[in-house]
Amino acid sequence: MNGVVCLLFVVLVPLGTAGLALIGHGLGRSRSAAHTMLAALCAMSVAAIVYAMVGSAWAGYPGGPAHGFTVGGVRWDWLGDGSFFAAGLSAGGTGSLYASIVLCLQVFTLGMVAVIPVSTGSDRWRLAAVCSATVAMAGVFYPLCSHWVWGGGWLTQLGKNFGLAPFVDAGGAGVVQAVGGIAALSVAWVLGPRRGKYAGGMATAIPGHNIVQVLFGCLLALVGWIGLDASASMLFYGAGARELLLVAVNAPLAAASGLLAAVATTRLRYRKPDASIGANGWVAGLVAGSAGCCFLSPAQTVLVGLVSGALVAGLVELFEMVLLVDDPGGAIGVHAGAGLWGLLSYGLMGPANGARGAHVLAQLVGVATLLGVMLPLIHAVNLLLNRLIPYRVDRDGDWQGMDVRELGSCAYPEFVIHADEYVPR
Repeated sequence: MNGVVCLLFVVLVPLGTAGLALIGHGLGRSRSAAHTMLAALCAMSVAAIVYAMVGSAWAGYPGGPAHGFTVGGVRWDWLGDGSFFAAGLSAGGTGSLYASIVLCLQVFTLGMVAVIPVSTGSDRWRLAAVCSATVAMAGVFYPLCSHWVWGGGWLTQLGKNFGLAPFVDAGGAGVVQAVGGIAALSVAWVLGPRRGKYAGGMATAIPGHNIVQVLFGCLLALVGWIGLDASASMLFYGAGARELLLVAVNAPLAAASGLLAAVATTRLRYRKPDASIGANGWVAGLVAGSAGCCFLSPAQTVLVGLVSGALVAGLVELFEMVLLVDDPGGAIGVHAGAGLWGLLSYGLMGPANGARGAHVLAQLVGVATLLGVMLPLIHAVNLLLNRLIPYRVDRDGDWQGMDVRELGSCAYPEFVIHADEYVPR
């Protein structure tokens, strides 16, 4: 591994987080714009500190010390056993360069995980509650999942212990994106919809206030995704120069095909293309393409992106119109839906050493773990935290605007007009 090259890719990752923050900000109401961006920064800040102090010790890294137990002659490696407070990275620390770069990458990727639910909770999620949920994510949930997938944990040992192929997630479609999307779903359940969203039991359109920033955020996300996919592929799957070139080609192809599929789907469905769903298709392509970013061919990546773009267009409508889940940024479909599809797509199309069914089954085990273990854990803790630190702003808070309610001033004090004043409350 070339440490300098890997570190250069790592420092691109925050651009992806910035892109997601802009997308969530633009798709929310103007009266909560400053609050949404501040919440994203606070989530990143809390995540970085908590992970460096506590979570990194439990996430570990491949070949590092770990906790495990043996059942039926099979060892289940389930939790890292590293140093707290990032001790190996400090001056005179004994940690290896590899472990230090892994920690650096994880701090940045966890910021992305923490920002994903912020767009779902836009216009009604209190700042203190955002920070409390991020503490749980950075200190417990993400380290657990990261160790299982990227730290040499039991999911990577499926081949050795159960005769399957190892679970593969080269760029974090599951460990980063799906975990963030699952957290977004839990937050939406806990918060409930914005006032006026489902007046009379039917969904009312609440358009985003700045689609230009949303589309600019897509361009930032592309750069950050290349950094995330490339650095994770190098650190956890030994990617070399050829694989890194593949990552650099596959990322824009996945985004482009996801965008075009979403635009075409909305054009057929609504007779006009939808810019916000098109932007979600772009990010969904990046999300799904991450799973096999350094393994799949460009043609396979385009197929993955096309399916993810069409999928997210359908999921946005499903959650909003049928399931009545209010998700202003579309994060649930984009990150959870496309992330899970990306994991499955690697099993269907990725390089197979042995029977194809073993690869598909291994990926399905990972998907089942995310839905059957991580989702219940995250939701249970969110329900508990909601009792201690109420998640939702008071009755008139989301109507008045989170900027005024929690920050005391508006993002656009001189010219904002509330376009939804006459929506039934």
